[in-house]
Amino acid sequence: MDIRCFIAIEIPEMIKRDIGELIEFLRKYNVDVKWGIHENIHITLKFLGNTSETLLPRIYESLSHMVLSYKTFCIKISGIGVFPNRKYPRVIWIGIEDSEILKKLQKDIEDSMTMLGFQREDKEFHPHLTLGRVKFQKGMPHLMNELDNIKGKDFGVVNVKSIKLMKSELKPTGAIYSCLNEIPFGIEKDR
Repeated sequence: MDIRCFIAIEIPEMIKRDIGELIEFLRKYNVDVKWGIHENIHITLKFLGNTSETLLPRIYESLSHMVLSYKTFCIKISGIGVFPNRKYPRVIWIGIEDSEILKKLQKDIEDSMTMLGFQREDKEFHPHLTLGRVKFQKGMPHLMNELDNIKGKDFGVVNVKSIKLMKSELKPTGAIYSCLNEIPFGIEKDR
C-alpha cells in the first residue's frame, strides 16, 4: 500500500496561532485565494509523494543516518511576500531568515532520497511557509497593498531540533497531516 509522504520541520503552536490570526485578517479582502490551514503550516524539505509502506524503514534509516552530523539550530520566521512576482502572484508566503543551514539540510535530504530512487527537485529550494495559493487575480491589488504594509512582520524564532517524516491524507475538507517518525539531530535512534 502507498502512503502520501513528505519530510518537514514543524512550526511551534504559538507561531502557528499568529499565522492563523494573520490568515483570518487577510480573508477580509475577499480575494480568490485558497488559504492554508494554520494547524498544517510547516516547512516542507522534500515531498516524496505516494510511497510504498515497505520503503518507509529505509527512508527512516537513511534520514536518521544523514542527520547525525546536525546540531540544533535556529531560524527566524519573518517577512511576507509572493511567488513568482508581484504582478501575477500565485503563492503568498512567510519568509525564513538565517536559512543557510536549512538549505544545507534540504540538500542533504534531497541527496539522501535520490539515492533511494526519489526524483530530484529541479527547482531551487526557497525556505518559506505557504499562507495561500492565488486562484484568480481579481482583487489582488488591494491585498498586495496590505501585504506591503505588513511585509516586515516578525513571527519569532524556531529552535530546530529534528525533522519529521509526515503522512498526508487528502480529504474533501483538506489535507490531514500526521507524523510517522520524528528524527532528532545528532542521535541515532534504536531501530
